Amino acid sequence: MKAPSQPEPAISQIAIELAGVNLSLGQGAARVHILKGIDLNIGKGEAIGLIGPSGSGKSTLLMVMAGLERADAGSVSVAGEELGRLDEDALARFRGRNVGIVFQSFHLIPTMTALENVAVPLELAGVTDANERAQAELESVGLGQRIHHYPAQLSGGEQQRVAVARALAPHPAILVADEPTGNLDEDTGRQIVDLLFAGHEKRGTTLVLVTHDASLAQRCGRVVRLRSGHVVDAA
Repeated sequence: MKAPSQPEPAISQIAIELAGVNLSLGQGAARVHILKGIDLNIGKGEAIGLIGPSGSGKSTLLMVMAGLERADAGSVSVAGEELGRLDEDALARFRGRNVGIVFQSFHLIPTMTALENVAVPLELAGVTDANERAQAELESVGLGQRIHHYPAQLSGGEQQRVAVARALAPHPAILVADEPTGNLDEDTGRQIVDLLFAGHEKRGTTLVLVTHDASLAQRCGRVVRLRSGHVVDAA
């Protein structure tokens, strides 16, 4: 007797769903086909390590998931929202509410204090207690005594802690991190990764982590491998 097939996960359990995603970047003869027919489902609350050789499309795929790049073809659904249906203003509002992003290069505003860097996105999202929430997030990443310092007054590790606090402050459904330890020494990088996983585990946030570090990827519940714009393993 044929065994019954396993049911597909309910849509409410899927945090990120990509179907037939293609994306090319550049103009004219310099245009390059980066993502090639990507099909990938990521469950709510999963931690995914996204790995592959340089140029395989990891960071571009992350940007598509975060709504920072639009696919040329295919569909991208995040937290139940089809991103292709949103105009730029609606997409920006959606990101502000639902997606936390940590980059390799911190991307802090140099003329703002740590507190202001974390509070401003909350204010833009209409949060009434933005400063209080920003301070609480900075305290949670060990920067309670540094909230009034500017980025130039902070070490690289401290700046990345501010970036993590900023990403987590809106309580996003999705947290994406693109080589978050790339500009840090080993010990500092490990501390940043611990903060990311703590935010993921305590809040049930879906985490997608791009890394060249295989041991770091293995800390995730699942590893997705890319090669030449294709998903070659999503076990």
